[in-house]
Amino acid sequence: MIVDSPPAPTRRRALARIGTVLCWSAVAPTALWATVRLAGLDRGPLVQALAFTPYVAGWSVLALGLALALRRWWPAAIAALTAVALLGAVAPRALDSPQPAAAGPTVRLLTANLLAGSADARTLVELVRQHHVDVLTVQEFTPEAQADLDRFGLDQLLPHRQLNPQVGTPGSGLYSRWPISEGGIRQNRGGWGFSQAYGTLAVPGAPPVRVESAHPSAPYALDQVGSWRTDLTAQPPATPNGGLRILAGDFNATLDHSPLRALLRTGYVDAADATGEGLTGTWGPYDGDLIPPVTIDHVLVDRRIAVREVRVLALPKTDHRPVLTTLTLPTR
Repeated sequence: MIVDSPPAPTRRRALARIGTVLCWSAVAPTALWATVRLAGLDRGPLVQALAFTPYVAGWSVLALGLALALRRWWPAAIAALTAVALLGAVAPRALDSPQPAAAGPTVRLLTANLLAGSADARTLVELVRQHHVDVLTVQEFTPEAQADLDRFGLDQLLPHRQLNPQVGTPGSGLYSRWPISEGGIRQNRGGWGFSQAYGTLAVPGAPPVRVESAHPSAPYALDQVGSWRTDLTAQPPATPNGGLRILAGDFNATLDHSPLRALLRTGYVDAADATGEGLTGTWGPYDGDLIPPVTIDHVLVDRRIAVREVRVLALPKTDHRPVLTTLTLPTR
């Protein structure tokens, strides 16, 4: 028995429908993602997802190329708008920004999450020594980590300190080459109870600068998203008409999360974003997890402070990468 194949027009229509469905399947999710990102609708499971927005921005270009190749003009139009929106949000992080004309002393600040104190203390002290670090902020700082850091010489390199070592992940620390005054500990309300050490540094030739080791709650589960948002909202705002402030640490948020962007609008600049390093990952696969790198460790500085350089370094036995920032403070 011979079965005739479908007529050529029928086959073409079927292939056309498949092409249209394929295009919309590629374009629609990225368009929805762009809507959520631009509208600041980071709620529930979308909070974790939005950390990967730079990857979706790249996919949006591929979706546009697919729609154009298949000549599906409506999907192509939506894809073009989506790609422009996502790339407009993400691409500036790879570009340098103009810096204020600060002419005061140079400060090299390093921040590192120690993963419940398990990070390699010898390597961290060597990073401080090699890069002539003036200020160090640490998160997930334990009594054992404190002892190990001093055993390898941190007490000689950075003798001034405001510390809150704790077993597990809540601990925080601030080390400095210069004297620290008005020190204290901020207690976050999130489920992990992360603390934040802070103090005012007396840097010769510059106004006093308040530095804080930031560590808001992580949105690791749906019931923690509220704590995450509360902790980020409670971070000290910049004081454009007052003293200088620097927040440095593990924010558990990227520049695609609306609470962090709101904090920046108070008068901070993200140092990595300002120097074209804003897409360099700081957390993800570094302890073996199969997670694409995302940028959740930040140094936020007062807009009057010039950012000269940002480098993301390597530190064994932690899932984070330390962020080294070179800053120029204004003069008195």
